[in-house]
Amino acid sequence: MATKNKNIISNRIRTPDGTILTSRHVHDYVTYTDKNGEEYMVDGGHQYLRRNINKEPAEELSIYDDAPFEIIRESFEWGTYGKDGKNALKFVKLSEMSDAHISALFQASYLPQRVRNLLCNEVEYRRKNNIKIND
Repeated sequence: MATKNKNIISNRIRTPDGTILTSRHVHDYVTYTDKNGEEYMVDGGHQYLRRNINKEPAEELSIYDDAPFEIIRESFEWGTYGKDGKNALKFVKLSEMSDAHISALFQASYLPQRVRNLLCNEVEYRRKNNIKIND
């Protein structure tokens, strides 16, 4: 909801030294001191874009829901603790999630509708392109 009628899929920048900063949720304030000595930041997750001003600007890499689906599926990430919930938090691209993982997420009552829609689009994309991803 950073811009009218568009939702943020991925909130990220690339600093001049090539470091990519990603804000994954609201108030996920991420900072980095670049090799040029300047501090860069991203914040807002999927709700808003917040940046700081630098002498040497960062490259904007954010993706919105009006991008082609091929880009969305490579940009949207889901945090997971693994099947048993005991692993370290890991972020997985939609394009790399197993079919079983996607199926399990459909059972979750907490899943926001916009994420449910992305999962539906991924299932359809895989069906049309004969893609299967096993655990």
